This record gives sequence, structure tokens and C-alpha cells, in this order.
Amino acid sequence: QVQLVESGGGLVQAGGSLRLSCAASGSIFSINAMGWYRQAPGKQRELVVAITSGGSTNYADSVKGRFTISRDNAKNTVYLQMNSLKPEDTAVYYCNADVRLNNGGSYVYRYWGQGTQVTVSS
Repeated sequence: QVQLVESGGGLVQAGGSLRLSCAASGSIFSINAMGWYRQAPGKQRELVVAITSGGSTNYADSVKGRFTISRDNAKNTVYLQMNSLKPEDTAVYYCNADVRLNNGGSYVYRYWGQGTQVTVSS
């Protein structure tokens, strides 16, 4: 019913930048929070940053001052600008969205993207 498509991952040297995008489509009435998580090999998935529909943000301490989240509500799209990348930022990055479906109901469902690989070389 709802698809999240991510793009923008890749290989970059330490100190470099990448910009991830995640576009939601489907039977969407509204989207509450959107966010980015990441999972490194052998580690649990962790929150990178989340943003509410009103623009309030919650960053992990490890990315504060380096990563910036933004969203375009008209396009149902969330972005993650990643600067000053470090090798420890290497992971698969997943976006998510808390969606109220366009079915007359009021329940909010969480959807996930397929993930995009970010690799930072030292």
C-alpha cells in the first residue's frame, strides 16, 4: 500500500559528503514522523535521526553537527545530508515513515525502505 524508495548511497572517502533521499508513495493520507536508521554489520539497527511533520528533529549524538535531516511534505520525501563522514558511519541506511493510510481509518502504520549502502573509506 505504501512504498519507500531510497537513493543516494555509495562509497565516499572519510571527510566527504553524501545526500540520501527517500520518497514515499501509495495510499497515503498523511505522514507523521519520518526518519533514518542504520545498521552496521554485526550491530543492531539504530536511530540516526527522526523528523516530525512539524519539523522537530531528534538526532543521535554520534551524528549531531554532521548530519542534517529535512523533508518536503508536498513530495512525501525525506532527505539526509551527511557531511564529515567517518568510517564508523559505514552501514546500510533505512528510511521509515509513520503513515496514515488513505482508507478512511485513523491507524498509523510504520513503513520501511529497502535500505541503501553507505561505505566510508579511511
